[in-house]
Amino acid sequence: MLLLHDSLKLLTLYKSLARNIPESLKVYGSVYHINHGNPFNLEVLVDSWPEYQTVIVRPQKQEMIDDKDLYINRYSIFSKEPQKLQDVLKNCGVINWKQTFQIRGFQESLGEEIKTVGFSKSMRMEHANGIVYVTEDMKLNAASESKPGNWSEAHHPDHVPQSEGLNLKFSQLNVSHSGLVNDCWNLGLNERSLHYIQRCIQTLPSYSMLGTEGTPITWCTMNPTSELMVGYTLEKYRNKGFIHMMMRYMTYLRQENIPFYLCVLAGNEKPHRLLMQCGLSVASCTWHQWTCYPQK
Repeated sequence: MLLLHDSLKLLTLYKSLARNIPESLKVYGSVYHINHGNPFNLEVLVDSWPEYQTVIVRPQKQEMIDDKDLYINRYSIFSKEPQKLQDVLKNCGVINWKQTFQIRGFQESLGEEIKTVGFSKSMRMEHANGIVYVTEDMKLNAASESKPGNWSEAHHPDHVPQSEGLNLKFSQLNVSHSGLVNDCWNLGLNERSLHYIQRCIQTLPSYSMLGTEGTPITWCTMNPTSELMVGYTLEKYRNKGFIHMMMRYMTYLRQENIPFYLCVLAGNEKPHRLLMQCGLSVASCTWHQWTCYPQK
């Protein structure tokens, strides 16, 4: 596997991946953030260049220091030839099989190859899948030039007027809100997730609506693959029409040409209607996650 360092090659890859959306979307979203400051210190591997079949995005070595951190030890994969992925994964330099980690992608066909290699490495494996939601014009927006610079340097969405008699303010999440967000995230509630959320809030696009005391009552942020995550509204404020805040956030991302998508675990039907109201549609591919545990 070849490590892509050059900024022009990474930009060329980004444009090339756009032609394979939505299957390439997780890798495409990762490369976007690599090209815009790389706040999570990710790196890109390809099987060949400039013609490639497989792309793997992983954290740089200095990031993967905690062998059990499933928020950081994640690999995103896109392959034009999934049936040949087994040969790629067997390369000892691609994946650290001594760690607990996750492989994520939008191609179900990756699964058999991942499982075959995982079992040969004596890994215990768990698989989860879900629905991917995207905007209908995702491919069209992908063809547009993304704006240079870091999120921290961008013009953020401004405040909104009063709603239902409440003095509410539209704002980017602040790192001081990390504890609240972590406590309300069903995949969080631990120190590793708290650190992960802090990094997402500090470096990636997010939004919140602040109540009268300056505390978030609804919020959402993004992860380093461009997936919108930890969306939540405090129970007493639900069903009050705050969906337009989410729509405003997504409109802002589209204006800035920042790719985004959402994933919902299979069997969770509740968010479907809400996401459809936000103008999202179900993608033609599905979200897949393979969690691998070394058996020692």
